[in-house]
Amino acid sequence: MLSAAHRLTDPAAFSDTVRSGRRAGSRALVVHLRVDGSSTAAPRMGLVVSKAVGNAVVRNRVKRRLRHLVAPELNKLPIGSNVVLRALPAAATATSADLGEELRTGLARCLERTPEMTS
Repeated sequence: MLSAAHRLTDPAAFSDTVRSGRRAGSRALVVHLRVDGSSTAAPRMGLVVSKAVGNAVVRNRVKRRLRHLVAPELNKLPIGSNVVLRALPAAATATSADLGEELRTGLARCLERTPEMTS
């Protein structure tokens, strides 16, 4: 379980991250990352797992696995970062190792394209 400081719960923050953040997609995940340079908040993460992924049992399993995988990655992100992970239907059958690799790759791709990180 992520601490409350690391959870993205505000609908407006979800929208801002998805609309104006950087995006990197893979077979099972789409990673959206937005870095707010003026914020001093801890990095936060939110999940989007639609019914296309599977029934409630499958969706909850995917969410638990993603929360477990993203927890150590949040400490590596800059202050003021918001991450939204959107699970695609392939996430239901992907192994945890595959999801972890896609998550790390997606975050790295978003970070290298973020202007705040290059300066």
